[in-house]
Amino acid sequence: MNKFIYVMDPMCSWCWAFSPVISHLKDKYPELQWQLLMGGLAPDSDLPMPEAMQQKLISIWQHIEEHTGAKFNFDFWRENKPRRSTYPACRAVIAAEHLESDAAFEMIDAIQKAYYQKALNPSDIEVLTNLAAEIGLDKDSFSALMTSPEAQTELEQQIQQSHALGAQGFPSLFIATEAGAHAISYGYCGIEEVTRRIEAILGR
Repeated sequence: MNKFIYVMDPMCSWCWAFSPVISHLKDKYPELQWQLLMGGLAPDSDLPMPEAMQQKLISIWQHIEEHTGAKFNFDFWRENKPRRSTYPACRAVIAAEHLESDAAFEMIDAIQKAYYQKALNPSDIEVLTNLAAEIGLDKDSFSALMTSPEAQTELEQQIQQSHALGAQGFPSLFIATEAGAHAISYGYCGIEEVTRRIEAILGR
């Protein structure tokens, strides 16, 4: 059966901009299954993000807003002590998927909205645990699984799988068919162009 393979990181700002494309594809191709691969943008770290890195990310957010229409809450940079650490958010998605097979996309949506709209910090375990509870997952089970060695091992395996597909950045989208995996986009791409490429691969 044909399926989409989506390589992403919940704290990747371009993935936030790409989320309407994913929603569109889920509605347009309900017969296609989805496989999520967490890309692991930045390893675990308790170190404060350097000011230069903060300014760089702020400028990236501004650029994405201007070019895609995605909205960002810049209060995040005033109200938090950012860390360059996205692995916890990636493990949160993995844990959610293990607890409920359809919860992974819900967790991604919750993380993205917390980060980009509510100015919360998804590098914090407490934030992620609260988000899991908000989408109906058992808080204790989620916390134990997200912080387990098994979740980290699976994240590392998913990162390796994404590299094997040729995904060096996020978002990256593929379709797996009997003939193999076909790249739809390496990086952000608009709905019309993504759909055109999918239709060409599916021969429609």
